[in-house]
Amino acid sequence: MKRISLTQYLVEQQREHGLIPSQLRLLIEVVARACKHIAIAVNKGALGEVLGSAGTENVQGEVQKKLDVISNEVLIEANEWGGHLAAMASEEMDSIHVVPNRYPQGEYMLLFDPLDGSSNIDVNVSIGTIFSVLRKIGHARGVSEQDFLQPGKQQAAAGYCVYGPQTTLVLTVGNGVALFTLDRETGSWVLTQQDLRIPEDTKEFAINMSNRRHWAAPVTRYIDECLAGKHGPRGKDFNMRWVGSMVADVHRILSRGGVFLYPWDAREPGQAGKLRLMYEANPMAFLVEQAGGAATNGRERILDLVPTRLHERVSVVLGSKHEVERVLAYHREAG
Repeated sequence: MKRISLTQYLVEQQREHGLIPSQLRLLIEVVARACKHIAIAVNKGALGEVLGSAGTENVQGEVQKKLDVISNEVLIEANEWGGHLAAMASEEMDSIHVVPNRYPQGEYMLLFDPLDGSSNIDVNVSIGTIFSVLRKIGHARGVSEQDFLQPGKQQAAAGYCVYGPQTTLVLTVGNGVALFTLDRETGSWVLTQQDLRIPEDTKEFAINMSNRRHWAAPVTRYIDECLAGKHGPRGKDFNMRWVGSMVADVHRILSRGGVFLYPWDAREPGQAGKLRLMYEANPMAFLVEQAGGAATNGRERILDLVPTRLHERVSVVLGSKHEVERVLAYHREAG
């Protein structure tokens, strides 16, 4: 079978569907190349002296791992000089990173979580990089945080790279979801699956059960019904899976179905949720919807939410369509 590279896939999307302008194609290729560099650092682990804490905190107040900092720097350095970006924003940075004046300014803006699931780094569990691409609105030379505050439905592209037994890149440009596997011998991304589809029904859910006492009633109701199994109201047995790395959990759902929940909880009642809308929820919601699934915050579609700040948090329920709709219905019933 003929092997199709990432570049060929992008060129064909551009040629056949008119979905990928040249700047966007270049941007995706550069992000994919940066992910290869991050994968090398992750694979080296202790041999590369990249494990452990960096001794600093990010804007979220979370202690940064060495690989968090390295991954953030890799993505910035790879993308700032190519002429395809106006600015970048990262979960690890307080504010946006505007492309320096010495480089040409492009039409797109890149958001990323450089290393999702970093608490799993030191125990050798799958982690990943999540990214989202927005178009710069307007023709003014400057760019500000306000330019980034677009609803997720306006994303031009989104994807993630998971660093596991295989290094895989999952991508959408608005025409379905494609999966690429890194051939470590040649260093190339090879298309290994196209038009990924999430089954509408599932018997699997992913949630951190240790937080049960903090959930809102609709989430507790849904999980209790799943746990009741075939003798309960759902009439079937469910399995629970939880990696603690959103990339790994969502990748499993894209591969075989399931529902992922990271809901609001009472420990931080003033926060809408734990996950970041623009760096995690939006790109994952775009991918999940493109694969036939659904994504909600419990009240409305995640991709319809209009951000009010760069590091806004959100409650997330995504995956198999009928399960997400059930959780949404329970929230609506509870008012």
